[in-house]
Amino acid sequence: MKLSTEFSLSKFFDTQKVAAYYELTKPGITFSVVASMLIGFVLGSGTHINYITLIHATLGTWLIASGTAAHNQFLEWRYDGKMKRTKKRPVPASKISPKNSVIFSLALITGGLLYLLIAVNAVAGLISLLTTVIYLGIYTPMKRVSVVNVFIGAIPGALPPVGGWAAATGHLGSTGMWLLFGIVFLWQIPHVMAIAWVCKDDYQSAGFQMLPKNDPTGIKATILIVGCLIALLPVSYGLYHIGMNSWIYLIGGLLSSVVFLYYGIIFAIDRDKPSAKNLMFASFGYLPIIWAFVIIDILIL
Repeated sequence: MKLSTEFSLSKFFDTQKVAAYYELTKPGITFSVVASMLIGFVLGSGTHINYITLIHATLGTWLIASGTAAHNQFLEWRYDGKMKRTKKRPVPASKISPKNSVIFSLALITGGLLYLLIAVNAVAGLISLLTTVIYLGIYTPMKRVSVVNVFIGAIPGALPPVGGWAAATGHLGSTGMWLLFGIVFLWQIPHVMAIAWVCKDDYQSAGFQMLPKNDPTGIKATILIVGCLIALLPVSYGLYHIGMNSWIYLIGGLLSSVVFLYYGIIFAIDRDKPSAKNLMFASFGYLPIIWAFVIIDILIL
């Protein structure tokens, strides 16, 4: 009898289940959180980067960010099932049970928090905990109550670079750190509003209170979007002004902000789904490009 020597991972792991749990962590958003944390860590470190602490901060942030994203999907799985763009997520699609998603998400959040507190420092751990509490405890339920959720959600969205700075320095007292917070905060509002306009029918069917509701002409959205994009110009310039980055970042950062503003103005003129979609794609590219110029600036100079 010929014995088979073939090895299959499926005999030991349910690869589809593993993929579903990975999807539950919203890897794209989690990667963005970790990237923003790294920017804060690198700029906070100055010329002396502690790479061991950097690795610990990355792992701890990834754990707690993954858990936060997973728990958010548990909290909203019934509503996700009502929207076209989210109904195939692991919990509403019955790939993972609500009970298992809770156990998984809370394990990641707890593990990430303890890891940051032990391996990095208390300030970094507390910033990550604050991010999770605001996101899950205030922003998530507020999405069904008031359009103010956009501003509340921008706070935890902008805290990762603060957490990175805290991981590198152990304190929060720096102008540069708050400029990073301001960049991400001001970016996030037009980013979320553009998505809300593109997916407004979905949001309305699920009962989410996003700004397109009660703003049929888009005037309120226009004021907020363009206002934030204009404010991004001096805030992004601020990193150069205080000497944290050079002319390389200045040129790239300001050009990126001007392009982002351009798409915001186009939305202000048209106020329709196509212009909102273009603004959404511009927002997808803005933050990675800004961070890329920060890193290039550091590597070259």
